[in-house]
Formats: sequence, C-alpha cells, structure tokens
Amino acid sequence: MRAVELRELLDRRPFEPIRLHISSGQTVDIKHPEMAFVTRSLVFVGVTDSDDRVADYGIFYNLLHVVKIEPLDGTTR
Repeated sequence: MRAVELRELLDRRPFEPIRLHISSGQTVDIKHPEMAFVTRSLVFVGVTDSDDRVADYGIFYNLLHVVKIEPLDGTTR
C-alpha cells in the first residue's frame, strides 16, 4: 500500500469508513478520517470503542503490511 493511496481514501468526502487488512491476518477499522495519521511508510490508527472520536490508544502499522483495503460495507477495493 502506498501512503498516497491511503491518504486519498481518507480525504474523500463524504468519508467512507474503511477496513485495513494486515499481512498478519489482523484487520483494522478506520471509522473517522481523523483517527488515522499517514507517513510515507507507516499509518498510525487511533482505536476507540466509542463514537466520540477520541482514541483510547493507537497502533502503528507499516504500509508494506497493508495487503487490502475495503469499505466497511464489505465490498473489496
């Protein structure tokens, strides 16, 4: 995954929540664009159980390990 491609998905309006599939088999949901920070090689995703857009904690993922992105409605991109 290239940083520019992920940034474009996060910048779309209206924003469509997305799910990142990581090479380890893990999935990560991004429900709000401000809950993700993209660098050239990493994405930092804020994780929360509420809808208040305040992260409880965050996780870094190397973009080399993002193998697929799909909208949360399940259709593959």
